[in-house]
Amino acid sequence: MRILAFSDLHCGAAEAAALVEAADAADLVIGAGDFATQHRGLANTMDRLRPLEDRAVWVPGNNETPEALRGVSSAPVLHGGTLERGGVTIAGIGAAVPPLPSPPWPSYDLLEDEAEALLAGIDAADILISHSPPHGIADTLPGIGHCGSYAVRRAVERLAPRLVFCGHIHDCWGQSGRIGGARVVNLGPGVNWFEI
Repeated sequence: MRILAFSDLHCGAAEAAALVEAADAADLVIGAGDFATQHRGLANTMDRLRPLEDRAVWVPGNNETPEALRGVSSAPVLHGGTLERGGVTIAGIGAAVPPLPSPPWPSYDLLEDEAEALLAGIDAADILISHSPPHGIADTLPGIGHCGSYAVRRAVERLAPRLVFCGHIHDCWGQSGRIGGARVVNLGPGVNWFEI
């Protein structure tokens, strides 16, 4: 299965166009959250991505809620659940986990225990999509240090997926690492290819 994955589009029209153009070669398209910017521009961004919906799986970021994303896209939105595509089990969780220092707008956030509860019902995953990175990998902010999620990291350790896709921490786009056998990648808004 050939996978096209991205995160943190933030209403980028040129980036959306590049993804749509590249997606002809994809069996599966994964968006790891932050399609909108501060809860604005979501409908327009998802209209640009509409040609991908038949192959897409989305998770919400902290710039949109699961309900808002489901309201403007027919692609599945994972937030504490799983689905199967071509024999591959995909799990997902959105939001900022844990909340970052409060921005001056209503970020969609989860506390670690809330994320833990959402992830507890997932018992298998070949791919885990998390808007927030697991603690310790591709999660460093200047002046703050590691700010990824302990709940997501524990889920990776428990589920042992082959791939973990995240975003959220813009300073770490393109960075990757491993937790056991799981490859963790902070995607960013470009065209990123994977095989599983």
